[in-house]
Order: sequence, then structure tokens, then C-alpha cells
Amino acid sequence: MSLAAETREAARARPFLTAALRAGVVNYTAAAEWLVAGAALEGEPEAVATALRRFAEDLPARSVEGRRASVSMHGGVGIEEEPDAAESGTAPVLRVGAAAVVEDGDHTAIVARGEVDAPALAAVLTRLGTAEVPVAAAGVAAEALTVVVGRRDGATAVRLVEEALERVPSE
Repeated sequence: MSLAAETREAARARPFLTAALRAGVVNYTAAAEWLVAGAALEGEPEAVATALRRFAEDLPARSVEGRRASVSMHGGVGIEEEPDAAESGTAPVLRVGAAAVVEDGDHTAIVARGEVDAPALAAVLTRLGTAEVPVAAAGVAAEALTVVVGRRDGATAVRLVEEALERVPSE
């Protein structure tokens, strides 16, 4: 495999680098030195930097789109393994495998309904992560997106989810 192909593969394996290349905000020399020092690539940093520049030229420019969705906060939810719906009398807010987000707990569910999908969830999780808001559970299906955070992070999470949905990266 050529150094150019290896460089493209190394960049694709690091989504933050590919996003930065698409946005045009990369110091190519520093990125190349980082890839070489981290043993992701073998080669001269100058050659890797050139390969990164060429790769960036081939990538589509970064674009974002706003998503229309109503965002609400539901306090007092919890996460349980294999909850008994018959006992609670209510359907779970979110279910993944045997675990479910149920009424009665010390977490807050943020629910967005509308134009949401997997890229919107990725944008939301990235935004919450950069703000250091821990996410206990998350999912998206049928025009509904749910993230579960600690009780005290609820108000901040609502604001961050709304912000993230205003700028969802698109291809």
C-alpha cells in the first residue's frame, strides 16, 4: 500500500482528523508528525503532510444543516436491567437489549422529536461529550432521539441538544 493510501486510511480511522480536514482547520505538519510519532504511519512527516493535503483536497467541504425538532426534558428516570413493565404500568422511555430507561430514578431524559436520525444523535453525543456531560444512555428511532444524563445535568443537556440539532454535519 502506498504512503498516500496509508495516510488516507489513518485519517479515516480518526474521525476527528477527517472532520478537521473537511473543515480546513488542520496544521498539516503537526498532524503528520502526530501520526508518525504515534506509529500510525511509517514515513517522513513531510511526505505524510503532503498526503494529508491531497486527501483534504479530495474530501467534500464540511457542511451542516439544522434539524427541526422539539426538545423536552423528563426528570426522574432510571436505568434498569430487565424491568418488569407489568409492575410499573408504563412503557419504557428507551429500551436497548435487556436494559430500559424507566420512570422512577435519579436521571433526566432529554427527548427530541422531529427530524432526528443517527447523524443527529452523533452530533448530540459529540456536543455533550465536549461539554463533559456524561451520558448514561442514548438512542434514536422513529423520529425520536433520547439521551439520559444525570439529574443535575438536565438543563444544560437540553441547551446542548438544541444547539447540536441546529448544526448537524451533512455529507
